Amino acid sequence: MSLVVTPVPFTHVSLSDPFWAPRIETNRTVTLPAEYDMLRQTGRLAAWAGRWQPGDPNPPHVFWDSDVAKWIEAAAYSLAAHPDPVLGAQLDAAIADLARLQLADGYVNSHYQHVEPGKRWTNLRDAHELYCAGHLIEAAVAHWQATDKRALLDIVCRYADQIDATFGRGAHQRRGYCGHPEIELALVKLYHATGEARYLRLAQYFIDERGAQPHYYDAEARERGEDPAKFWAKTYAYMQALVPVREQREVTGHAVRAMYMVCAMADLAAETSDASLRDACERLWENVCGTQMYLTGGIGQTRANEGFTGAYDLPDETAYAETCAAIGLVCWAQRMLSLSGDGRYADVMERALYNGVASGVALDGARFFYENPLASRGAHHRQAWFDCACCPPNIARLLASVGGYLYGAGEREVWVHLYAQGAAQFEVGGRAVALAVESEYPWDGAVRIAVRCDAPLDFTLCLRVPGWCAQWRLLINGAASRDLVARDGYVRVTRAWRPGDVVDLQLAMPAHYVYGHPAVPQLRGRVALQRGPVVYCLEGADHEFVALDRYALDTRVPAAETFRVVSKPGLLGGVVILHGTAARLCDAGGALYRPDPPAVESAPIVAIPYAVWDNRAAGEMRVWLRTA
Repeated sequence: MSLVVTPVPFTHVSLSDPFWAPRIETNRTVTLPAEYDMLRQTGRLAAWAGRWQPGDPNPPHVFWDSDVAKWIEAAAYSLAAHPDPVLGAQLDAAIADLARLQLADGYVNSHYQHVEPGKRWTNLRDAHELYCAGHLIEAAVAHWQATDKRALLDIVCRYADQIDATFGRGAHQRRGYCGHPEIELALVKLYHATGEARYLRLAQYFIDERGAQPHYYDAEARERGEDPAKFWAKTYAYMQALVPVREQREVTGHAVRAMYMVCAMADLAAETSDASLRDACERLWENVCGTQMYLTGGIGQTRANEGFTGAYDLPDETAYAETCAAIGLVCWAQRMLSLSGDGRYADVMERALYNGVASGVALDGARFFYENPLASRGAHHRQAWFDCACCPPNIARLLASVGGYLYGAGEREVWVHLYAQGAAQFEVGGRAVALAVESEYPWDGAVRIAVRCDAPLDFTLCLRVPGWCAQWRLLINGAASRDLVARDGYVRVTRAWRPGDVVDLQLAMPAHYVYGHPAVPQLRGRVALQRGPVVYCLEGADHEFVALDRYALDTRVPAAETFRVVSKPGLLGGVVILHGTAARLCDAGGALYRPDPPAVESAPIVAIPYAVWDNRAAGEMRVWLRTA
């Protein structure tokens, strides 16, 4: 099955909007240098250079290579938009070190070459060899596309060839697959970059083999002299390998692993016209987004397995909601959107991007969340780095390429999935078309799009009407367009577009209440605030550090009447906040227990975007509030 919508590369998109453009610039000027410094300080770059020796402290960990690879990918994306000789030299040096580290047979892994040289490919279940290889492949494709340099691409092609020779169903091959999916989606990217069909076949093998019986992880454990029954995670559902992928009915286990697996499944469904993989993706999508996703687009409820617990279990204060998992959900949503052209996937992509992903990095660009809870008593803060440092470089590569999630193209169609001020270039019927967008989105729902082409051109402009938008209006060259309806989340306008045509899309964006499904026990009697795609929260800094759970909202009055929308250009990087009034329980002192209910007073409240919490004085935060 071919793609309904082909994503427009971020290199064809420029952004000057109030939300993403500043973050992209901070990512380039602060985040990438800070992460490079941490890669150097923690020994990750030294491991590639061979400076660690047996007996030295701080041995290279099994996942270190992936941290460097994700930084390389982020840096490559940044270079594609902003040439930077210093950054380019850092990349060249790291890649040269990796080339020297690579063995003659193509294998390259800093942990197994330095720390356990005799044990490569002996623990696919727990170690991260193929996972690291996948991130190296993604980095190599990005670097080649950004610079036209083949040094890293040649390294990973040799490595992928070695992996292809090692794994498969041949007489002398291993029937294994990685405990942490990632290489599968990377191999699809390598196939696109090189045209080598064996890389696509290898990705297909890894997906098809997953969960097959007799179970590879059992045999592998016995070869290591271990009892498979004593597996530390108790079940192969932890890494989505309990049963074959087409038999899975719900998403279980580690959330990031799950997201990378379903991304590869969606890729292969598109490349091979495999309807069974697409059906499985849609079934698993309904399970995640219909029963296990947080309002912020975060996924993975518990720290115990860094992942899923089950349907309708959505605790807020203990929510794990790893940044990497939200990024994985964005990647999956884009793939499902490309397969179908259905706006419900864009709705989830937008929800995660503006909330659970954006919250993952501080406004200063130098501190990061690993976990993104929906309530905090004041002790949860971003950090400069982590021992398991997957999230900082992951959000760096997302921000550096975020323009690639906004637009799509069909044979005679131009799709606008997400709205942000800037411009995008397309090719329609062999001719160049550009869209110039003016908007303050996500703070304002007014979007003006100017069509730029050298002569009249017939095509369909597909504009998304978000699921949160109850009322919208479309004008073309100042005239209201009648009889237009949104279908599958998009309003489609087919005409001969002329140079200078202007489309005005007006999306009503009042503040509104959001309620949880009644099956979610943690959300009964609670309500959240949302305006446009932005989820709001309360912070202690705005409420005299009074316990936030003392506040309750009277939902009999619509949120649009209770809350005043206030633009604050100087606050938290420039945001829109909500001013309103709530009932607040009074602190009367006295006995711990008493026969009379506490007194209630009216008190002002201020709601800020969840994405920017924990950028001021430490204090409580809460998304879900009690109802009066």
